[in-house]
Amino acid sequence: MNAKQDKTTLRVGLAQIAPVWLRRDATIDKVITWMDRAASDGCDLVAFGEALVPGYPFWVERTDGAKFESSLQKSLYAHYVREAVRIEAGDLDSVRRTARDRKIAVYLGVIERATNRGGHSLYCSMVYIDQQGDIGSVHRKLMPTHEERLVWAIGDGNGLRTHRLGAFTLGGLNCWENWLPLPRAALYAQGEDLHVAIWPGNVRNTEDITRFMALEGRSFAVSVCGLMREQDIDSSLPHADVLLASADTTMANGGSCVASPCGGWLLEPLVGEESLGIVDVDHGSVLEERHSLDVVGHYSRPDVTRLVVNRKRQTTAEFSD
Repeated sequence: MNAKQDKTTLRVGLAQIAPVWLRRDATIDKVITWMDRAASDGCDLVAFGEALVPGYPFWVERTDGAKFESSLQKSLYAHYVREAVRIEAGDLDSVRRTARDRKIAVYLGVIERATNRGGHSLYCSMVYIDQQGDIGSVHRKLMPTHEERLVWAIGDGNGLRTHRLGAFTLGGLNCWENWLPLPRAALYAQGEDLHVAIWPGNVRNTEDITRFMALEGRSFAVSVCGLMREQDIDSSLPHADVLLASADTTMANGGSCVASPCGGWLLEPLVGEESLGIVDVDHGSVLEERHSLDVVGHYSRPDVTRLVVNRKRQTTAEFSD
């Protein structure tokens, strides 16, 4: 069902799945299967984990990823680039068609091969696709975390945007940038009342911050995780022997969950298996909880503290012909 502008309830799906690791097209096919499943279960919105397409770079910390001029690291990076998502080339067109045909909005974590930055550096991006199949925003992770900086470039503020779905205003962030107070505030300032946090997957990341974000924003907070296990490493991948030898049995155990605007669990963390978590959220709960705290409304002091946000898409050259 299309989420009309005045619809006060939404059904949200949390697709906790493993990628077909380091295989873009096969992972996109899997995403579409789970979109169909969520739509068949009546979901208005479905979200997937961080970097799901084509997968999180689990090899970096396990294979001496900081070694300079390593032939192994160069080879793995080159494969990662080839399997990354080129949005302008249409790599997400099948996802967009499914969103349109099934009338379901999507938050999807991808590794983006960005044309406007030359096409050879990678960005951890969170893509929002609406129920008409249009891309509403592409948020490039502001600061990759720790070893991620060895394979991902630094993003910008262009994707710090919110989107209307029914009565709700949706926003989202990637993984550890959910810990950053100012990007959260940038979304709150745009009316966000349903926050989607996407993670590569580990309950240690989601069990505390999800409830905290819900309480701070007096919003619904949805954390969606991926899975990654030794069994998800295909023997046909480049350097599969090294990847398998360095892998843990479980590298991402999920932890998808949902908290209400009062901080209580609507869905406690799901661990250890692929699953489609489903919650129904009522916008009335947001209105009730904003009575006591609205961090950008009646409980704010813009005359004392204000935030300035640069949402210009960053590029190294601008051409005038």
